[in-house]
Amino acid sequence: MKRADTGYPSRMKLHKSIARILVAALAFSLIPLSSTSAAPSLNDVRTRVRILQEQAAAAGEAAQQAKVEYKSLTRKLESVQRQAAADAATVAKFKNSLGAIAREQYKNGSMSQSLELLFSSDPKLFLAAAGSLESVTRKQSLQLKQYSVAKQRLTATSLTVNDKLTLAKRAQARYLAQEKAVKDKLASAQKLLNSLSKAERARLAKLNEDAENADQKKSLAQAAKTNLGSGRGSIALRFSIKQIGDRYVYGAAGPTLWDCSGLTMRAFGTAGVSLPHSAAAQSRYGKRIALNQLKPGDLVFFGRNRYISHVGIYISKGQMVNAPRPGSRVKIMKFTPNFGSLSFYGARRI
Repeated sequence: MKRADTGYPSRMKLHKSIARILVAALAFSLIPLSSTSAAPSLNDVRTRVRILQEQAAAAGEAAQQAKVEYKSLTRKLESVQRQAAADAATVAKFKNSLGAIAREQYKNGSMSQSLELLFSSDPKLFLAAAGSLESVTRKQSLQLKQYSVAKQRLTATSLTVNDKLTLAKRAQARYLAQEKAVKDKLASAQKLLNSLSKAERARLAKLNEDAENADQKKSLAQAAKTNLGSGRGSIALRFSIKQIGDRYVYGAAGPTLWDCSGLTMRAFGTAGVSLPHSAAAQSRYGKRIALNQLKPGDLVFFGRNRYISHVGIYISKGQMVNAPRPGSRVKIMKFTPNFGSLSFYGARRI
């Protein structure tokens, strides 16, 4: 009897089909990998290295901000610790004085109820009952009140010490974490460069050096024909322009190596203004300026997600001078709403 056609291939046909598929798959696996898995091109490496360098610069500014906060908190902590030591000495002085009175009264068998209460419990309890204790002399009452006030002040100061210490430790932890991020980003960039051949690295180095030299030549030409104006901002601007060609180094503040906030800090220092070594901290100085009111010498800030991580000095006609990132130099650049992956945050007139 002829088997009915079910519409499905026979078992033999199915086995043959599977075999053909396996042979095709094996053949495909022997084909060389496509360009998508090939080593990155020189331009790819150059772009990725630049992005990592920009990220390292941003992490560097975060580290500088944490460092500024840590130093400020440390100074406040030291001040509060000195106050706590003074309060402790005051408490000890009153306690010794009252102890001498107590010992004298104990010898005479006439120790006052107030002093018994003082040395057996909390002095606050004495203050609540001191008015009804006839045996308390005016002098003793005054000393007891002074002791209680000093004791309360010491307690409050000690709490402040603990709070400041906690904040200082947190700021230090942030600084160390961001400093590690800088090193990690730069290490990743170097790893990418190491993936190139020696000839490719030399070619890339020459490309970067030629670009930096061209930027420097253009910057100097632009600076020569720029009217820098007068005032503190102009003094800072003149100083910054003199540093054109100096290399960027994280955490540097001169005389020939700079990061972005180190350059602006020293620049305004020549104008008699003391700024912290942090773009974020500098953004809280001076007067906020609208974009359409910018003048030579104004500080311009860039950031991401509400965090400021770059600063430059506005020149005029849509230009600014700044220390951009690792691998680059101090230069004049176009002032635009975006600085790499960062966005314009605001401007301040110092």
